[in-house]
Amino acid sequence: MNTSVLVLEDGRVFHGSPFGAEGETFGEMVFNTGMTGYQETLTDPSYHRQIVAMTAPHIGNTGVNDEDPESKRVWVAGYVVREPSRIVSNWRADRSLDDYLKEQGVVGIAITGTRALTRHLRERGAMRAGIFSAPAEPVEELVERVRRSPGMEGADLAAEVATTEPYVVPAIGGKRFTVAAVDLGIKGMTPHRMAERGCEVHVLPATATYEQITAVKPDGVFFSNGPGDPATADVSALQGVLEAKVPFFGICFGNQLFGRALGLSTYKLRYGHRGVNQPVQDVRTGKVEISAHNHGFAVEAPLDGPFDTPYGRAEVSHVNLNDRCVEGLRLLDGRAFSVQYHPEAAAGPHDAAYLFDEFCEVMTRAQA
Repeated sequence: MNTSVLVLEDGRVFHGSPFGAEGETFGEMVFNTGMTGYQETLTDPSYHRQIVAMTAPHIGNTGVNDEDPESKRVWVAGYVVREPSRIVSNWRADRSLDDYLKEQGVVGIAITGTRALTRHLRERGAMRAGIFSAPAEPVEELVERVRRSPGMEGADLAAEVATTEPYVVPAIGGKRFTVAAVDLGIKGMTPHRMAERGCEVHVLPATATYEQITAVKPDGVFFSNGPGDPATADVSALQGVLEAKVPFFGICFGNQLFGRALGLSTYKLRYGHRGVNQPVQDVRTGKVEISAHNHGFAVEAPLDGPFDTPYGRAEVSHVNLNDRCVEGLRLLDGRAFSVQYHPEAAAGPHDAAYLFDEFCEVMTRAQA
């Protein structure tokens, strides 16, 4: 029975059935092209205040378990699927996706038009939206309520999803390095990937100052992924790290802040990159990686060669082969680099996992 509606700010309306919790929710409407990893998507803090539509037709087949979440809660503001799986078929499953969304209070909707929704967003761009279960108001009023909801540009969200207290992820095996990781919306697999390589990871709040970062005496500094507009973030702590020539690695939101620290600007993408199938090319080697993405903003930087920054010459290291968007930056002296995608990629692909090894190599050289 079509009792729920998905309403976009431009007036487009999709009718469907309730999925997960019932009620109403607002957020930026985006789509994710991944065919796997829906549990990691739901618990990725970078999706804070976004309604996510999955383009894969069947969602929920493998249920939900207690081992795969990337954080302690679901962060998406709402969830849109085409056809929820009617049964759960996986030996690791602890509950169904529908039950999980209900437990977490996440309002969802099942619609037959996820393809039409995706095409609409590709043509018109990401926009504000709302999901309403059995709404009493007329559609015109729902559209106005959506238009009054906050947008993503100018949104300062990292502190809302980050840890409020520092914590330590111990190295697995022998300790080789101490890493200060600034949590801007960090996923659980990220410090784990560093711990696997002998890093003791000190995870710090998004508001960490340069003095708080250096207080842990790090061999390297890491800035994580996260939600919101990078133009709202304070990059003075990162600038202090670069000035001190401490090895640096950033991903996703951390890549955008690295760009801003270098004096570059950021801009909002029309509909963003979200999924596990984005082709990215290393400019230096020509190698292409299939990579996991979740970002709606990007760095504006020269693609035709190195450029000057306050910390030395830098260059764009990686580009997206779909739209030539900047996917990575590095200082030419080799001490700092970043990528726009997710090398930890718990749900895959793992083409970019070597970047954690590169970070360790940078720290090794700095110790020599």
